[in-house]
Amino acid sequence: MSRFDFDNAPDRRGSGSYKWDSRPDVTPLWVADMDFRTAPCVISALRERVDHGVFGYTLVGRDYYDALVGWFSSRHGYDIDPSLVIYTSGVVPALSAVIKALVRPGDGVIVQTPVYNCFFSSIRNNGCRIVENPLLRRELGEGEFTYEMDFEGLERLCSDSGNTMLLLCNPHNPAGRCWTRGELERVTDIASRHGVRVVSDEIHCELTMPGYTYTPYGTIDPEAVVCLSPSKAFNTAGLQIANIVTPDAEVRAAVDRAININEVCDVNPFGVRALIASYSGEGAAWLGELREYLHGNYIMTRDIFRRKLPMCPMARLEATYLPWVDISAIGLGADALEERLMERAGVWVNSGVMYGADGYVRLNIACPRKLLEDALMRVTDIMASL
Repeated sequence: MSRFDFDNAPDRRGSGSYKWDSRPDVTPLWVADMDFRTAPCVISALRERVDHGVFGYTLVGRDYYDALVGWFSSRHGYDIDPSLVIYTSGVVPALSAVIKALVRPGDGVIVQTPVYNCFFSSIRNNGCRIVENPLLRRELGEGEFTYEMDFEGLERLCSDSGNTMLLLCNPHNPAGRCWTRGELERVTDIASRHGVRVVSDEIHCELTMPGYTYTPYGTIDPEAVVCLSPSKAFNTAGLQIANIVTPDAEVRAAVDRAININEVCDVNPFGVRALIASYSGEGAAWLGELREYLHGNYIMTRDIFRRKLPMCPMARLEATYLPWVDISAIGLGADALEERLMERAGVWVNSGVMYGADGYVRLNIACPRKLLEDALMRVTDIMASL
């Protein structure tokens, strides 16, 4: 019997929610933000901290590092030396600081498109070049497809001395891939032979589907920079906490300097307490039930599209809660379809253009099942009529 209620969620309209209050007149299936209350143990930890009543500058103590290290060691076999960790306010600030620290303006940063939109802005904002190595689509049949890395393309781009970094999304948003150890080993081989630094964004690492296993990139490439946060798995993005694992001392010093230059070196007490509570036995129990619920939502979403829009295949979802749908058969570009669905279905989805791939949309299925089903029926009805 379930201990946690994912079928009922608080009304977020009027709460200052970026997801719900940006367009209060539509059902939001867009930004990667769940509608579920976070784990009860996190709420209890935050309530206790609020009751203290003083919210001054935060000292990140040993209990924080113990929670982080213990979680990744016990769950993923990833042994993190706490002396190699730099904390910051989020994975996007972390990525921007790492690029600032390690890539010269004008140098190329490789990304594997379609990919998280903030990769593009983080590269551009630091005066660097976006170098695309598009993922290869593979058809699976029965309304499904998947992606593979283009290792020949990656080899070619890494061999160019003007490209000095690869941003890896592990698991991959929005392609939904949970990269295998073998795939990540090939990335390491190529990058290391050409002196390309790999930076791995692993913010979705806890959100794998049944049958798939997250492989921490840091267990394969000891020189990599790895960015971690509990925010996606525990729905705590607004508490602003993340960690950068930087094994090389010179790299760590450069990243730490960039973190301070960008003024994202301080964190708040709520993010610290939330991480400690998340990375606990109670947090793990809640996460286990969340993952089962998200899998149920995915199966329902996949089946609705198969039944009502067989011409619109979906990427097999191995990780994240963000299905990726091919809408090319509809005859509208993704930006136009996003607008049409808001106007006529009252549902907001993400256009694939922002991830570097027109002809696709991204859905967020991390909400109560009844709400999701209602929104999907409206979406597919409108799409089928176009």
